[in-house]
Amino acid sequence: MFVELKAGLLNRSLMSVKHILRTVVIAFFSLSTSTAIADKAVEAQVQSILQDMTLEQKVGQMIQGEIKWVTPEDVTKYHLGSVLNGGGSFPNQNKGSSADDWLQLADSYYHASLDRGGGGAGIPLVWGTDAVHGHNNVIGATLFPHNIGLGVANDPALMREIGEITAREVAVTGIDWVFAPTVAVVKDYRWGRTYEGYSSESPIVRSYAGEIVKGMQGEPGELRTNSERVIGTAKHFIGDGATYRGIDQGEVTMDLEQLLEEHGQGYYKALDAGVQTVMASFNSWNGVKLHGHKQLLTDVLKGSMGFDGFVVSDWNGIGQVDGCNNESCAQSVNAGVDMIMAPEDWKALLFNTIAQVKSGEIAMSRIDDAVTRILRVKIRAGLYEKGAPSTRKVAGKTALIGAPEHRAVAREAVRKSLILLKNKNQILPLKPNQHVLVTGDGADNIGKQNGGWTITWQGTENKNSEFPGATSIYAGLESGLKNIGSTSELSVDGSWTKKPDVAVVVFGEEPYAEGVGDIESLVFNDGDKTDLKLLQSLKKQNIPVVAVFLTGRPLWMNAEINSSDAFVVAWLPGTEGGGIADVLIADAEGQPRYDFTGKLSFDWPFAEQNKTDKSQPVADLLFTLGQGLAYGDKELIAGKLNEVSMTEGLSVAQIVFNGSNRAPFKAFIGDSSDWSRLVEGSKTKSAFGDLTVTTVDGTLQEDSRLVKWTGKRESQFFWQSEDALSLSDMSDKNGAVMVEFRVDKRPRGKVTQRMDCGWPCHGAQDVTKMFRRAPKGEWVTRGISLKCFKAVGADLEKVTTPFLLATSRSFAVTIKDVRIVPNAPADLIEYCDLEA
Repeated sequence: MFVELKAGLLNRSLMSVKHILRTVVIAFFSLSTSTAIADKAVEAQVQSILQDMTLEQKVGQMIQGEIKWVTPEDVTKYHLGSVLNGGGSFPNQNKGSSADDWLQLADSYYHASLDRGGGGAGIPLVWGTDAVHGHNNVIGATLFPHNIGLGVANDPALMREIGEITAREVAVTGIDWVFAPTVAVVKDYRWGRTYEGYSSESPIVRSYAGEIVKGMQGEPGELRTNSERVIGTAKHFIGDGATYRGIDQGEVTMDLEQLLEEHGQGYYKALDAGVQTVMASFNSWNGVKLHGHKQLLTDVLKGSMGFDGFVVSDWNGIGQVDGCNNESCAQSVNAGVDMIMAPEDWKALLFNTIAQVKSGEIAMSRIDDAVTRILRVKIRAGLYEKGAPSTRKVAGKTALIGAPEHRAVAREAVRKSLILLKNKNQILPLKPNQHVLVTGDGADNIGKQNGGWTITWQGTENKNSEFPGATSIYAGLESGLKNIGSTSELSVDGSWTKKPDVAVVVFGEEPYAEGVGDIESLVFNDGDKTDLKLLQSLKKQNIPVVAVFLTGRPLWMNAEINSSDAFVVAWLPGTEGGGIADVLIADAEGQPRYDFTGKLSFDWPFAEQNKTDKSQPVADLLFTLGQGLAYGDKELIAGKLNEVSMTEGLSVAQIVFNGSNRAPFKAFIGDSSDWSRLVEGSKTKSAFGDLTVTTVDGTLQEDSRLVKWTGKRESQFFWQSEDALSLSDMSDKNGAVMVEFRVDKRPRGKVTQRMDCGWPCHGAQDVTKMFRRAPKGEWVTRGISLKCFKAVGADLEKVTTPFLLATSRSFAVTIKDVRIVPNAPADLIEYCDLEA
């Protein structure tokens, strides 16, 4: 595969004439893609249904709402064609919903869609879900390594198995459609979705795409009759991994030839395999949003590439098209979007789209084409023949959720996904009769080892108890060590009761998803050296250190590598932590049970920034594509690596909240009954119930928190860190606490913003005027200087709570971003009396 990859890069240099390349690329792959529309019987059935449908029924088929905002009664009344559950959305909004709960809701939607009593067309509804590394919304499911780890495995056959298992577990819950695979080719690791890509180069993506589609959908024709298969989705079309500076949903600038050559390969193979749906991407191409790009969606995808399934939009993606909003977008329909994902605003969108057809803004022929494609896919998927979800072959067979044979495949995938980058003195594998300390905040944290898109959208706020049947990395090591006569000890902070022969330190990135994971530079935990201090403290005690790094991307971490005797990249391995122990622990004779076979599918940075070209993440590489040690190999690192960061000595922003809590901060809510209650899930209430915090869509999916006071008693909302922060240096550089917010209801009384330094140490400012002056319903950014808080008592050397809002009167504000920044823009800073 890696020979093929290098050859592919060489071939790219031979393609020089643009108009010839366009002809060759499109013509060649058009021939290799199945362009023949399904058999005549399917087409006849489609036309038979279509000719009897009203405009309202047709447009209803094109609408997809979210289960939080769509009832079965809505499906019947408005002829809806689809629903989805977003990440972190569950039946009855119960995170602990069982497989049977999912199945019952699927049945309710199905029967509602067939109800003709209210003038319906009797077309089965299709339910879509983001099962991107297993059935990741369902408690107890088998969760595989994220795609970045699977790319390292370099095993297309394994991808088909993973697709089959994912489809089977999804089918148990009665769901018909999976929003996977992602076939992005990731060029900038600062992108928050890097871990959703298999590789930074197209050959690996190309080799995987068709296999996982076949695993999910089966061979051509099998989807219609096999109830263990589900509809797949190739996403996100096209160029999502190529945006400038890796900015999520950003801009891609290149010509069509390069776009197809570098970022289209996965789609060609997915289409060859018969993928039934393609999801449009949030990004722009040469200034035009993909959701409104007729050339790419219609002319290229449906025309040149011969795709005859349907195009679905992403979450409120239409709202980003020029001239559109979440409730109205004729441009997207005209560009070639067939089904519109409109989670909350689906009803307004439905009415507006009907009106646009009647006015001629959208041609009836475009509606008929879209509905033809949707009906074609539903027929091919067997939705007319398979019956109610609960009546199908594997429906309700809950033993298949997280089945041992499924977990065995996931464990194999973990073994194959591991990368060994350093093994000084062959400290690995761990030998018999050793005492091993297992430490670090990722050692016994199943949520952290899974990353984003795990039960919740961001993968945060999960507990080990919410992963029945799963194995933490520590549990896997404990079991494996015991089998060879070794002992183990667990601690988070590196403390021990018996001095260990070796320490395994498991640490890494906190979970994130999508744009929440975007970063400015590739420095690991820039400004937070907690993990490095742990590694160094063990080294100072002459304890050999094995580092196991959990990450969604390669990162600059030379100091952490220097402070480790062995360095293993485990990526985001999923629920089967035992796969790590399989490779790290020797057999009873001291020989490897499994060797490291993983090879980098992304380059690894040597420097964390690119001084000459800020559009590129790095200029120098430490490890390159295809590298990775096996036991006994010569070391890749000759000596000590440079540990001086280009950002060292500079004050950088301390992000507190940006779509999700940023380590080390957690959100809390409180009143006089309990001043410090952890904010968890999609909605949290204070003890007396007078303050609620709800996860809401701001400008992007679930990127904001609505904080609402009823006004009955004083209540507070805040972010806090267990460890104190020093903000004195930031204050000296005109630092401020900056907040991006939207006032939803103006405050009826005094609002206080506070900074705490270990209560009762604090500094408080009256911010009532700031919130009363802010335009209601509009996003604004305002800040308060750190000097303001210092002037009224805050000790900036030991800040634990950088942001707290409190009031005793009614008030509602939605918060999207909180950060502490140096050199704060003066025009956004609120006045305060420093003499107060």
